[in-house]
Amino acid sequence: MAASALRAQHIRVTGIVQGVGFRPFVWRLAQQLDLHGWVRNDAQGVEILAQGSQPSLIELLQRLRHESPPLARVDTVQAQDVVAEPFTAFDIIASQSGQASTAIGPDVAVCASCLEELFDPGNRRYRHAFITCTHCGPRYTVTRALPYDRPQTSMAAFPLCPSCSQDYTAPENRRFHAETTCCPQCGPRLTLLNALGQAIAGDPIAQSLKLLQGGQIVAIKGLGGFHLACDARNSAAVARLRMRKNREAKPFAVMLANSASVASLACIRDDGLLTLLESRERPVVLLRAQVALDAILPGVAPGLLRLGVMLPTTPIQFLLFHEAAGRPDGTAWLNEPQALALVMTSANPGGEPIVRDMAEALARLAGIADAFLDHDRDIVARCDDSVVQVAAGAAQFIRRSRGYAPAAIRLPHSGPSVLAFGSHLKNTVCVTRGPQAFLSPHIGSLDNAASCRFHDETVQRLCDLLDVKPQLVVHDLHPDDYSTHAALAYAQHHGLTTLAVQHHHAHIAAVCAEHNWQGPLLGLALDGFGLGSDNTAWGGELLHVDGAHCERLGHLRPLPMPGGDRSAREPWRMAAAVLHTLGRNEAITSRWPGPAAATVATMLARQFNSPNTSSLGRMFDAASGLLDISHTMAYEAQAAILLEQAAAIYIEDHGWPAPMPGGYSVCDDGQLDLLPVLGALIDASDVGQAAAVFHATLVAALADWVTDAARATAVTTVAWGGGCFLNALLSLHLRQDLVQNGITVLAPMRTSPGDASIALGQAWVALH
Repeated sequence: MAASALRAQHIRVTGIVQGVGFRPFVWRLAQQLDLHGWVRNDAQGVEILAQGSQPSLIELLQRLRHESPPLARVDTVQAQDVVAEPFTAFDIIASQSGQASTAIGPDVAVCASCLEELFDPGNRRYRHAFITCTHCGPRYTVTRALPYDRPQTSMAAFPLCPSCSQDYTAPENRRFHAETTCCPQCGPRLTLLNALGQAIAGDPIAQSLKLLQGGQIVAIKGLGGFHLACDARNSAAVARLRMRKNREAKPFAVMLANSASVASLACIRDDGLLTLLESRERPVVLLRAQVALDAILPGVAPGLLRLGVMLPTTPIQFLLFHEAAGRPDGTAWLNEPQALALVMTSANPGGEPIVRDMAEALARLAGIADAFLDHDRDIVARCDDSVVQVAAGAAQFIRRSRGYAPAAIRLPHSGPSVLAFGSHLKNTVCVTRGPQAFLSPHIGSLDNAASCRFHDETVQRLCDLLDVKPQLVVHDLHPDDYSTHAALAYAQHHGLTTLAVQHHHAHIAAVCAEHNWQGPLLGLALDGFGLGSDNTAWGGELLHVDGAHCERLGHLRPLPMPGGDRSAREPWRMAAAVLHTLGRNEAITSRWPGPAAATVATMLARQFNSPNTSSLGRMFDAASGLLDISHTMAYEAQAAILLEQAAAIYIEDHGWPAPMPGGYSVCDDGQLDLLPVLGALIDASDVGQAAAVFHATLVAALADWVTDAARATAVTTVAWGGGCFLNALLSLHLRQDLVQNGITVLAPMRTSPGDASIALGQAWVALH
């Protein structure tokens, strides 16, 4: 082509375009379109200088926008004509540093191509525990800084061998510029250690499986930290893990080899469930059991009908199942049922952050793990497993972490950078940069020093990784939360302004952020606790929200909480509060004999240490206590989960019941009174039926409440948030009723409805 016919364009691509094979993708397009020039990573994303004919340049831009590698997400493609000397080839050139405005992708599971190599005895990466390529493997948890290049990851300690270097520089190879590329000659190494940190001889995978099958507990290093693993079919091993971890009844997740292995245990006929299970993000998915779990997996999910299931994510996990299958050649075995079932739970003492290195493991898992399957690739960032369920026909996050975080949530416009410190429970933090909000992986409840340190570490890591200097700090209204103290200290240290955002306003604002909602809407915030603007305990709120403005239109009729926070752990106390409110205080001691009941009755009668709450979470507890489903809780929301389960069993056999006549009322002051339906539970004889009718009445009450507010305000869109919306019966049937009443429903989709979304909502309010 004559030089005069050449055009040149400078092209900028933003989004998740580093560490996903985007530069090789651009190189291949250039070869196909006969373009010359170069491509490189820089702090803003991918930068291209392309030179060629006008039709080829037009096609390049179209294909950049509409075609991309599997793990990429293209946000913008901007092009500008430039003048350049003629190039003779198209090259991938060295990355350029600068102020970051690109993003790093989340970690994902091993791809099918790598699995074929992993189980091919003729391949040089056969059974290599760190096999990866541009389409799979770690990203966020190994990255120290952007742009994403090997020297800025924890793979910097492993120089490429000649063979891997050839893969890395061969354009036709899928490891072309794959920064985590390695092989058995140049990659990290596995080591199996005993409880004292001494090496155990033999193949680490084979010996680990032998220990697991012998009933031992093995801590296994994963992508974002260690898991504690044991044989899920060995009741003694499961019981030992519970005792050592001080986890009395909270269910464990189970890892199975493939979906064929899941089918005998749990229902995956729903295509959405199967898609979630086999997705590259590989979350823990809550599934309805096919069989009595207590009989086939004793102790794994005590008393529950749902099982948390995950499929292997890392090569190490796949290799354990491969070993158990007898090391078959090829991948056909991955389509066949496998017997091995492993409990896989975060390696941490209860409530603390996940352990990420051997020094921590030996100190914090002493007395818990019998052995440690370790490796020498550093975990830069902790990251727990994500947990999802299907509710109202859509995937719903219970915990958004590995595989999804910190993928950005697009905002409708840019603004000053905001740093939001989140809530006290299920904490995450959020950083905004331009038109993007980055919500951190799961941090947890800030109830101990280790979790607070992890919170501070995550704040600093996100700001450093994204190269952001916050201009505004946001926190919860509660003055005693650690997240509030940390926010104020950070702001003081950096000379920044702070903003306090009420908890339930943040819940609704998070949904607005997800849906890019501009303008007024109704907000239905239903959870366990959030400090209200009147300094009382809220949790059943009907709001009018318009950006930074929030007005409380109504709330659930309050109930007293005898003993304060203790009522959130002992549902019988909330049941006693219902009796007292109905004028039956004397019945408390006859229903629950003992000194505690007498004390509670006296506290309620004297209104001593019994603050009021409008929380729907506490009303679920009251219902569970009145039906004798749960008197005390071994883990958060246990009473509500068992109440929902009792209702679901009845509904499966009898269908959705009619709401209780007169079971609720909407008062003139906007209060929704559920006391009548709660009172009907006191002497209920059929627990399942009563639980189902309670749910049906609650749904009808909430639908009427919202519909009345919509008529009064002429606002016909409602956003909902709060942990109570993890109740699938509530979410499904309330949505149906509201839609029938002409109400548009906005629900959390990319975040959890629980407190993990609070930081996003805080940031949204601050930007408004």
